[in-house]
Amino acid sequence: MALLAASAGRHFSRHIRLLGSSRHFNSSSGDPEVPATHVVDPESPVRASSDEQFAAWVTRLRPGFTEGDLAEAISCERDPDLALALFRWAALRPGFRHGPASYLAALTAASFGRRPAAAENLIYDVLAGACGPDLQLLNACLRFCCARRRLFPLAFDLFNKMRSLPASAACRPDVETYTLLLTVVVRRVRRPPASMVYLHAIRSLSRQMKASGVVPDTFLLNLIIKAYARCLEIEDALKVFREMPLYGCEPNEFTYGYIVKAMFQKGWTDKGMVYFGEAREKGFVLTGGVYMTAVSALALEWRFEESRSVLIDMLDSRRKPDMITYRTLLEEMCRAGRTEAAFELLEELKGRERGPLDHRMYSELLDGLHWISQPHQDSVHDHDKRSDD
Repeated sequence: MALLAASAGRHFSRHIRLLGSSRHFNSSSGDPEVPATHVVDPESPVRASSDEQFAAWVTRLRPGFTEGDLAEAISCERDPDLALALFRWAALRPGFRHGPASYLAALTAASFGRRPAAAENLIYDVLAGACGPDLQLLNACLRFCCARRRLFPLAFDLFNKMRSLPASAACRPDVETYTLLLTVVVRRVRRPPASMVYLHAIRSLSRQMKASGVVPDTFLLNLIIKAYARCLEIEDALKVFREMPLYGCEPNEFTYGYIVKAMFQKGWTDKGMVYFGEAREKGFVLTGGVYMTAVSALALEWRFEESRSVLIDMLDSRRKPDMITYRTLLEEMCRAGRTEAAFELLEELKGRERGPLDHRMYSELLDGLHWISQPHQDSVHDHDKRSDD
């Protein structure tokens, strides 16, 4: 064993005193057969040098170590460079072949150790078939790629590889796979028409998920609804909404929030209020953005009683409106000839116990109401009043 350790550590410091025992690496430090001086305490404030740590790991990995032994050794090492060095060293051992467990441990060490180049190389090895297929490993590779915009095309290469594997490999895309891909795509969906190109990818992934028999969860279905709602494809969003019970999923506050906000943005105010009321009956508290969209949409249609009711409900639910929401409601009331009611509502909002207006917002809103409620005539200069004659 001493010869094996010396050969493996010939690129490291020559003054290292190698262990004479061939104990397994996970033996306890209290074992009398393992000298305590060669066991690196991970919690010790004084760390041994990298050469000593590497030599200690090499010595503790007895001849004939398995893939699981190496994976546990890599996972136990906090230094990512040393963990990757162990991975590379093992690849040179005669008769040893890396498997999914060791690749997953090395990829985890590179990812959390902020070694993106090493992690990317490992992913390319996995994609090329350097080890057997494994669902957990492929999803880990996919997660790393989805977190980096530059590697997004590589994520779809991994997805296509998973789809091409035979069913016996048990590596077909699962819920986690589709969730990772849809999360990245939905993050890029903002407003039409530019987002329509991503909407095509979402429809494609949804069809493939159904065709493969994957049973989605509420989070995954909410992602699809969110994408349709952002593109104002409300019919498609409602279709997924109605399919949720078929998968054993129940809509939550985010499900209703995406649909209600899209309806108000598209001008479907009546339907938006129906789903808003349904969400509130179920006890769901929607986000502040949904509330503000509803208040503004109702105010612009001069449905002031409903707008005021939604605003009060928003304040009672501990959601804080912004200045634009307040101004939209109050100024539209003035434009509709309900100036006195607008001033009364402003005073009511100021005196509320829950969610009162602060002094700055109250002053700005009051000044705005005074300005909009007074008649203004365009000043015309004398030379503009002269006749064309």
